[in-house]
Amino acid sequence: MSNNTYHPEGLSHEKFDRTGGNDLVEGDREMGFTGLGLPGDVFGEEENHDIKYKTMTWPLAAVLMITEIVSNGMLSLPSSLDAVGMVPGVIVTAFLGVFATFTAWLLIEFKLRHPEVHNMGDAGYILFGPIGREILGGGTIIFAVCATGSQILAGQLALTVLSEGKLCAVAFSGIFSAAVAICSFPRTLDHLSYLCIVGGASIIIAGIVAMAGAGTVPVNLGNIVIARASDFTTAFISITNPVFAYAGHFMFFTLISEMKHPQDAMKAAWTLQIVATTLYITLAIVTYWYIGQGVSSPSFLSLSPLWSKISFGLAIPNFFIAASLNIHTAAKLIFVRLFRRSRHIHSHTFVGWGVWTFLILLANVAAFLFAVGIPIFNYLVGIAGSMFAAWYTYGLAGAFWLHDTYHFKGGYTGWSKRPMMFILCILTVCAGGFICAGGMYATIYSLREASIAGELPSPFQC
Repeated sequence: MSNNTYHPEGLSHEKFDRTGGNDLVEGDREMGFTGLGLPGDVFGEEENHDIKYKTMTWPLAAVLMITEIVSNGMLSLPSSLDAVGMVPGVIVTAFLGVFATFTAWLLIEFKLRHPEVHNMGDAGYILFGPIGREILGGGTIIFAVCATGSQILAGQLALTVLSEGKLCAVAFSGIFSAAVAICSFPRTLDHLSYLCIVGGASIIIAGIVAMAGAGTVPVNLGNIVIARASDFTTAFISITNPVFAYAGHFMFFTLISEMKHPQDAMKAAWTLQIVATTLYITLAIVTYWYIGQGVSSPSFLSLSPLWSKISFGLAIPNFFIAASLNIHTAAKLIFVRLFRRSRHIHSHTFVGWGVWTFLILLANVAAFLFAVGIPIFNYLVGIAGSMFAAWYTYGLAGAFWLHDTYHFKGGYTGWSKRPMMFILCILTVCAGGFICAGGMYATIYSLREASIAGELPSPFQC
């Protein structure tokens, strides 16, 4: 791991970094250190600025997390249970919820020790130097744009179901992309978080209504599989559905940078994981039980026509608001990198708003073109998720702890004095590598099989 630490203005590492474990972070808090208002902080002092970023409370941060993470990904979970069986599917989903909570804690502690970190690119600089910054920063942008494209396709499907296909699917994608672009424009996450109250509520209500619809009009009641043997590719793709359903950690650094009290970030993470894991498991079990084997992905398609329309209609606000969060994250990474410590960050300048508008439109256009113009886009989303989300949500969290403990707790001695955490973090890094390699293999294999079978759709298809 690199000894490099990113400081935008050449700031002293010793002066502003607080590292080495939760005990030191707590000690810093006792001395009044919170990472707010210090020169090493991303946005610095904001008292006299026109645009203030550090205004978000932890409940709003929790709502933002829920909106982004608890989204269309959860609609694939019932089919995952069908692929591997109810018991293994539920165990994997519950385990990943606990695992994601652990890695969220590691990311949050790293952020509290390094207040200058705004995104995964900054964290990559600390761990691996300039190359790490470019890879992890670029990966964040790629994954965010792909995730937005996936939400556009979910919105397209929802509008198609609601209209019974009375308009070309590409037109629906364009309409949905325009809504995403409009919602992406606020410069601060605090303003977006109020929209997220609607987005978070909509997906939770849609899930509850979908379960009610499945129970009211069951398809194949109780025809489920407790455990199913399947080949590696099928099983791994099914298991990665819940893996990617928790994949929102890539925006945690950006989100925490705009919190009024970053030390409260773990409260938001706990709220997220409790809501997400509870809803995921409940929706998957109830839907699978009432629909039975052969449940579709997304699962709303397996409901009766009326309940499918109601559920999709309720979920639409979440789809485009979650997409807006992804676009905002990608644009904010580039924007902060261009203008960090300049007046364009905090003032209503022509250059600042011009660049921000360009970045928002560019990211939205790219997501739209990828979603409707690339026949293998769904497979590209799987590859991007395997390459980046596996590391952002899981593997890198272990590397953060290993780095800080090594450099600020006595090197190898610091590791040896904390054997349990050392082992857990090594396993976390290995888990990220396993999910990355296995997910890429399974996705590429599936793409090859679909290509041979002639199942790939045409670009810009109605």
